[in-house]
Amino acid sequence: MEAHCVSFGRVKGIMRIAYLKRIGAAVAIATLLASVSMVSGAAQTDSVKFTDAASYYKDAKCVVCYCQKAEKKFNAKLKDEELVEIVLKGKKPEKPPNMPGYEAKGLTAEQAKAMVDYMRSLK
Repeated sequence: MEAHCVSFGRVKGIMRIAYLKRIGAAVAIATLLASVSMVSGAAQTDSVKFTDAASYYKDAKCVVCYCQKAEKKFNAKLKDEELVEIVLKGKKPEKPPNMPGYEAKGLTAEQAKAMVDYMRSLK
């Protein structure tokens, strides 16, 4: 009888170890998938290259906030220098979403000026 209990305890311990290994593997896979998706998401936003203002307007998702004809949130009354500064450094309006700064994403002052000129041409 005692041998049977020891055997049952050993089987129970082996089953517990196997269960913990499966849980550990699942956690490792979930962590790996999460890190891959975060890296690929960051790479997508940082990998937008400036070829021309029209393409960048669409690819950098400017069109999401400003719409196709820059009819929303674009203050054409501001001077070009002010608008270039906003494109480069970003802006936090009273209500979100915030305008991110594109200088950190590799946009130059000349490219930002081209973006401002392009957005003015849409109006």
